[in-house]
Amino acid sequence: MKKVFSLALLLFTVNILAMAQLPDEIEVVDPPFWWTQMPVNELQIQLYGDEVGHYRAAVDYPGVKLTRQLAVDSPNYLFLYFDISKKAKAGEMEIILSRGEDELKLNYELKTRESIEGRHQGFDPSDVIYLMMPDRFANGDPSNDSIEGMLETADRSNPERRQGGDIQGVMDHLGYIKDLGMTAIWFTPIIENDMAPEYGAYHGYAATDLYRVDRRYGSNEEYKVLIEMAHEKDMKVIMDMIHNHIGDEHWWMDDLPTADWVHDIEKYGTTNFRGAVGSDPYASDYDSDKLMNGWFVPEMPDLNQKNELLADYLIQNTIWWIEYSGIDGIRMDTYVYPDQEYMARWAKEVLEAYPNFNIVGESWVNTVPAEAYWQYDEPGVDDGYDSHLPSVTDFQIANAARQAFNEDFGWLTGLSKLYYVLSQDFVYADPMLNVIFLDNHDMGRIFETVGKDEDYFKMAYAFLMTTRGIPQVYYGTELMMAHENRGGDDEGWRQTMPGGWPDDDRSVFTEEGRTDKENEILNWITKLTEWRKDAVATHEGKLVHFVPENNTYVYFRVHEDQTVMVVMNANEEAVTLDRNRFAEILDGFEMGIDVVSAEEINVSEDFEVAGKTAGVWELK
Repeated sequence: MKKVFSLALLLFTVNILAMAQLPDEIEVVDPPFWWTQMPVNELQIQLYGDEVGHYRAAVDYPGVKLTRQLAVDSPNYLFLYFDISKKAKAGEMEIILSRGEDELKLNYELKTRESIEGRHQGFDPSDVIYLMMPDRFANGDPSNDSIEGMLETADRSNPERRQGGDIQGVMDHLGYIKDLGMTAIWFTPIIENDMAPEYGAYHGYAATDLYRVDRRYGSNEEYKVLIEMAHEKDMKVIMDMIHNHIGDEHWWMDDLPTADWVHDIEKYGTTNFRGAVGSDPYASDYDSDKLMNGWFVPEMPDLNQKNELLADYLIQNTIWWIEYSGIDGIRMDTYVYPDQEYMARWAKEVLEAYPNFNIVGESWVNTVPAEAYWQYDEPGVDDGYDSHLPSVTDFQIANAARQAFNEDFGWLTGLSKLYYVLSQDFVYADPMLNVIFLDNHDMGRIFETVGKDEDYFKMAYAFLMTTRGIPQVYYGTELMMAHENRGGDDEGWRQTMPGGWPDDDRSVFTEEGRTDKENEILNWITKLTEWRKDAVATHEGKLVHFVPENNTYVYFRVHEDQTVMVVMNANEEAVTLDRNRFAEILDGFEMGIDVVSAEEINVSEDFEVAGKTAGVWELK
C-alpha cells in the first residue's frame, strides 16, 4: 500500500510540474513531449486554448526549425510543425507565442530517447498471443474503480457496465499468463474512454483522449511499467488502436479544429458494415462512402483521415505510443473502414520508423480474397493498392474452424472447411503472418460454438496451435469457458475471471481455486502451448495437407529440423488410416510421439486414430 501511495504522490507531483509549464491560455498540448534522435524528424504540435490560433510562434533552439504553423477553422487551435534534426539535444524548448503586444511562453520538453534494446520486438509465427479485456480480467486496484469527474463508475451488478479490471490486475497475473505458454499479450484498448454510462464503453473503442490511459485502468506510467514487466518475462505486448473513430465525448467534439475533422453523419449516416466493399472492383461510390465515411454507431464520430492535419496527428500519436511505452506491435481496429490511402501511409511510415515492429489489421470480411486484399503486396504485384500491412486477422480460419465441428462431413462441409480455406492461401502475400484465432471479444466463445463438446474443443485448439499463422487465444479459453447469461450478447462471452476481484469466492488463477475439469483442460492446453514455443516446424515449417476423407483430415508441418504430423478424426469411432497415402512425408520416419501424452505411435504401418481426437505427433 505504501508503494501505491508513493507512486500516486510521484505521479501527482509530475503532473503538477507539467501543468506549471503551460500558460494559462493553453489547455492542451499534443503530444505532451517528444524525444531527440527519433527515427522521424518531423514533429507536429497541436495547441488548444482560448484564441491561440491568433498567435504566431517562434523558436530559437539548436537543431530545431519551425517549418510551418497553421491556424484552422476554430480560432482555438494552432498547429505547429518542427524539423528536429539529429543535432538537437534534450532539454526545454521555449516556444514564444505572440499576438501583437501579447506574448505567451511554452516550455516544451525534448527528452533523451531510451535505448531500443528489448523494445519494439514485433511478433511472428513463433508467438502465441493472449487476448484479454482489461476491464474483465482482474481488479488489482479497487481504488481506481471510480474516478471523480469521470462519467462512469464500476458497477458489478450490471455486466454491461464497467467491472473494475485494471493494469494492476494484469501485472498481478503476468506469471499465470506466461505459465500457460503465451508469449505475447494483446489488450483491447486502454486509452481513455470517458463515455456516458448508457453507452458502456468498457470495451475501450470510443476514445476521448488519444494520449492518455484511462485512469480507471491506471496511468500512462503504469502501462509502461506493465510492458517492462512483460519484457522481463520474455513476453511481448500488442497495443490496440483505433483510427476510424473516436467517442462522442472526446474533447474535440466540443470545438472541432476544422469543419471536416469528422464526417457528417447527416450526410453519410452509419456505416454499411460491408467490409468487402473496400476491395470490390465494382463498388459504387455510394457504398464506398457508406463504408468509409459512415459512423460506426451514433456514439462514435467517424474521423476524416483525408484531412492532412488529422492524418499527421494520428500517425504521430502512434509513433509517440511506440516510443513512450516500448510496445512490440499494434492491432489496428476496424482496418477496412478508414480511408484506404491513409491506412497504407500509416502502416508504411510506422514500419519505416520501427523496422522490427509488426502490425495486424482487423479485416473482418467474408471471403479469403477480400481478406488477402488488405495484406501488403508481394514485389511485382500491382493491383492498384498496396496496404503495406504485414498481418491481417484471419476471420476465414476462425469461421472455418467454427463450422468444421458443427456440420456433417462432406466434400465442402465439416473438416473439409479447414482444407478449403487453407487451399486458397496462394492469394496472400504471406499467410504465415496471418493472426489466426477461434474466437475473440466480438464472437461467441469456441467451447459454446462447438456445442460444449470437450473433444471438439480440443480438436479446434490443436488445429490453432499447429496450422500456419500466428495464434491468438481469447482469455478464459484455457478454462474452457462457455457463455453466461449476462445482459447483452457481447457480455455473455466477456466474463470476469473468477478470482480477479477481491470479493470473488474462488480464484481460477490458482490450482486449488479451479475445478477438477478446469485444471484438467488448463494442463492440457498448457502442455500443447508450451510445446509449441520450441516447435520450429509450427513457426517456420512448410504446411503439407491431404484432402479430408471419411471425416478425417491429416496435415504435416515440415522443417529441416523437425516434422510434425497432425491427424484429426471427427468421427465418434476410431479409424485406421492407410500409411501409404502419406508416404511422401512418412518415408524415413518410424514413429510419432504424441506431444501431450508422450504416447508412441508406429507410423511405419497403418495406424489407428481414436474417435473425436486430433493427434499432434512429432515424427522420429
